[in-house]
Amino acid sequence: MMDMQRLDGPRLGTLSGTTRQLVILLHGYGADGADLISLGRQWQQFLPDAEFIAPNAPQFCQNPPMGYQWFPLNVTEHGVVSTPLERWQGAQEAAPVINSFIEAELERAGLEPSALALAGFSQGAMMALHVGLRQAVSPAAIVSYSGMLLGPEHLSATTAKPPVFLAHGSVDEIVPFEAMALTKEALQSANIEVTTYVERGIGHGIDGEATWLGGEFLAKKFT
Repeated sequence: MMDMQRLDGPRLGTLSGTTRQLVILLHGYGADGADLISLGRQWQQFLPDAEFIAPNAPQFCQNPPMGYQWFPLNVTEHGVVSTPLERWQGAQEAAPVINSFIEAELERAGLEPSALALAGFSQGAMMALHVGLRQAVSPAAIVSYSGMLLGPEHLSATTAKPPVFLAHGSVDEIVPFEAMALTKEALQSANIEVTTYVERGIGHGIDGEATWLGGEFLAKKFT
């Protein structure tokens, strides 16, 4: 079972001194919150009223033995080789601890659920999509870098329809670039607004243009 401990990680307060939005950043497999809080530092120029939090996942990473994981993954030099069912089950188990964190942070900040946005990289992007699309109230937006939608066959059961920004490296060696097109197709079939950006010549990472566009996307959707 997933450890239901209280998540925590690096935080950034607002530039303006007034909190009107909350952006939760979910890191990738084998990393930690410090890996993604840099996105918040770059996005503050777009969102001066936003707090940014990048919690560490609740499990120590099993392979390689470093960093944290939202759920176990079998990752080799050939990419992610865990089965779709294994990834779906892992996300289902990880979701409650993230949902509890979201609820607690919104309450702490005195914000409504509509003032929330989720962003993630790789496994964190999988979780941002998985959790964000299943909120009782739609978040303002979801930003996914190098991720994929898990269990697209279950998407019809969701009610939240936040706008989604997808960015993916065209030569990603871990999560195949084709995952972006499949995710886009599934989301659009569910009448969810999708914006995409191809990071040409980029592997499993986030380039400067994708970072900039993600920040612009969030600012527009919060407005």
